[in-house]
Amino acid sequence: MDKVIYLINLFDYYGELLTLKKQTYFKYYYFDNLSLKEIAENEKVSRNAAYKQIKDAENKLIYYEKILKHYQNSKKIKEIIKNLDPKIKNKIEELL
Repeated sequence: MDKVIYLINLFDYYGELLTLKKQTYFKYYYFDNLSLKEIAENEKVSRNAAYKQIKDAENKLIYYEKILKHYQNSKKIKEIIKNLDPKIKNKIEELL
């Protein structure tokens, strides 16, 4: 479950960097909770092709985070600002 949450968070940060096809397959699988068979039927491809698109999307999201570290840095910033004045904290969180 932790991996699923992690990938969904990465998608929030980097999803727009994926091709439209990869975004669609990822959303089907992680947001709409469709099986590989259902995705394959919707897209008129094989289950293997659906699986490959999802795995490619996952790998790209992980790669982008490895290079850019936006999600990791965001978590660190949220931890740092936890004890700040609420007005300042809210302004910083709006920027994240």
